[in-house]
Formats: sequence, C-alpha cells, structure tokens
Amino acid sequence: MNLADPHPITPLAKPPDTTVTLPGSKSITNRALVCAALANGTSMLRGALFADDTEAMLSVLDGLGIITRANRSAATIEVDGCGGELPGLEAYVSANQSGTTARFAVPLAALSDTPVVVDAHEQMRDRPMGDQFAALRAMGVTIGELGVPNRLPARITGPITAHDAAVPGNTSSQFITGLMLAGAVNSLRVRLTTDPISRPYIDMTGTVMQSFGAEVVHDGNRAWTVSGGYQGIDYSVEPDASAASYFLAAAAITGGRVRIDGLGRHALQGDVGFAEVLGQMGCDVEFGEDHVQVAGRADRGVDLDLADISDTAPTLAVVAAFADSPSRVSGIGFIREKESDRVAGPVAELRRAGVDAEEFDDGFIIRPDGLPRSITFETYDDHRMAMAFALVGLRVDGVKIAGPSCVNKTFPTFFDALEQLR
Repeated sequence: MNLADPHPITPLAKPPDTTVTLPGSKSITNRALVCAALANGTSMLRGALFADDTEAMLSVLDGLGIITRANRSAATIEVDGCGGELPGLEAYVSANQSGTTARFAVPLAALSDTPVVVDAHEQMRDRPMGDQFAALRAMGVTIGELGVPNRLPARITGPITAHDAAVPGNTSSQFITGLMLAGAVNSLRVRLTTDPISRPYIDMTGTVMQSFGAEVVHDGNRAWTVSGGYQGIDYSVEPDASAASYFLAAAAITGGRVRIDGLGRHALQGDVGFAEVLGQMGCDVEFGEDHVQVAGRADRGVDLDLADISDTAPTLAVVAAFADSPSRVSGIGFIREKESDRVAGPVAELRRAGVDAEEFDDGFIIRPDGLPRSITFETYDDHRMAMAFALVGLRVDGVKIAGPSCVNKTFPTFFDALEQLR
C-alpha cells in the first residue's frame, strides 16, 4: 500500500456492526512452512499469510535449497519437503525483522553439516539469541557469532548430535519452538529450566507438528519429546488471532459488534483469549465452533497477568485508555525486547495523548480520565504499536500514525481491513 506518513485515521461515524475477514496466521504459517520443508513429500498450505515475516521464512527456505511455489493471490504455498535431510548448500540467509524466522532458522540450519550464515535486519540483530545458541552448542552444533556475542549474524554448522536440550522457558517461546520443529527429525527432548512464558505458543507448535505427522509428548511439567519426522499434507491455516485482537478491540472501544469467522473455541492460537479479557472488561463475548464475537463497550478496568498473550499488550493498553476505571497489566517484562519496548512504548504514547499511564518492571498501569487527545502516534517501527494505536483514531478525530508501513511485517492490508468496520 502507498500510505501517507503520518497516516490519518478517520473516526467511525457509528459503532461497527459487522463480520471482519482476516488473513491467515503468521505464527501458524511459519510453523507449517518449517514442517512442510522437513516433510517426506509435498505439502499444500492454504490460507497462508503473505507478509514480511512469512516472506522472510520463504526466503530462508529458498536459501537452504527447499523448493516452494507461492500463489499470493490464492494465499497458497506448495512445498517440496526434503525428508529431513537438507540439500547441504553453503548458504547465507536473512531473517529480516522476523523473530520467528530467526529462532526457527538457526536450529533448521543446524540439521546440516554444511555451514549456513543466518543474518537479520539491524532491528532483529539487537534481539537476544544466546539461550538458543547455548542449547544448540550443548548438542554438538558449532556456532560462530560474526558480530556481537549471542546475537545474529552467526555461522551455524551442524549436525545436531544429541537428543536432549535444555533451555530457559522465561525468555522466548520462539527458542523452544525452533528446537522442537527441528528436533522432530531425529528425536529430541526439550527441557525447560524455568516455567515457560507464552505457553499457548508452545502448545500451538505441538499441534501443528502433529498435523504433519510428528509425535509430540508433553510430560505434564516442563519437557516435550518430539520425534517421528513429518509427512507432506494439505494444510489449512486459520485466521490470525493477533490480528483479530485489533478488530475485537475496536468493538470494545466503540461499543459496537465485531465477529471474526474461522476462529472459535478450539482455535490453535492463544491470542484468541484476548476476547475473554474484553469480557472481563464488560463486553459481551461469544465463542462458537468457528467464530468469535465481541459486542458492547469495555468500561471496566482489569488487573491481570498477560504473559500468555503478550502480543496483545499494546492493544489492551489502548482499550484500557477508554475504560472508566484503571487497569494494571503484569507478567510482560520480556516484551521489552520485542521489535520495540512494548512496555515503555504504549505508556509513553498514552502519556503524550494525555492519559495517566505508568510503567513498572514487568507491566504498566493505565488510569483513564476522558478520551485521549488527538496526536500523531509514534510507532517505533513496530507493527503492533501501529495497529494498536490506530484504534484511538476510530473515536478521536485528528489521530495520525507515524511510520504506518511497519504493518507490512505481519498485516500488509491492515489499514484496508480497518475500513471493513465502516
């Protein structure tokens, strides 16, 4: 999209009463791409997301010698699996700005004894990789950092020779997922040394892997054993629950009704639970077999730990600014090292808009008192900040979003999709 920068948001003339159509899940698309790449046979992914993060994964697979055929207009990707044996190309691949791609690509590259350099955009280079590097080194993988220690770029030389990995659970679920995805080829037990954050993402990983034929056994505590490899299948990607959170939040801010089809009570993605948070804030929430709906205004503040659905934290900060009582969010200190500091950023932007907001180590407090002021919101080159703060403009005239093209990372058509609310 050719967007003005800053991009103006036009307030809604009336509360929405609509069903919104959304693209496929980024998290599921990238997990399914890795499973398909390692599978025996060919897979077809339907409803796949095409955005910067998934294009980064496709580019990595291409660099590793995996053949893919993408049809962007039909939202399908056909993948010729390598049967768990990478072609063995000495490659240079880039994860761009994608955390999932980076954390999945490193263990994937470690399946080969041919060196692979994994690099990334400067923003992703600043994000930690040390926990995953340490786990892989303990499994016989040689990792040579080519810049800052415990950061990308790094030269990865496998193969993985051990069948047991230990990694902290309280830094990023992406480290754990990457090890699980690659580990199923030859069998691997992944042990967490601390309780996990974002546990629903680990569960999602296991479910996607099982769809492609892998065996995933959870010991009921902190360990997952994965084995059996993958088989090529026809796989449908459900709509993106993180993307859905912005539209459900739009109903909560305006007092309207928004329904999302394709996401129901059995959705794979934990972020669908954001609807339940809106229910605690006073909205009417309906979960069907294949839909979720939010209606009515979120007028009550909440006090909750958001660790399991931390991607929705900026969105909740915005919803909380329109409530009638304060909200406190905790358990999200780890999101300070996402694309931006997602604790400090929402607090800073709300304060610039006249909202009483305060950050602490692992969360924030929002104390609403009337509508936020009209300003141009900074987004810190963070797609989730841009999409969350665009919601302010649905009720407040004169709001603009700086750097709007950052939404290309996961939802290139976000501003078009927002028009469905009209």
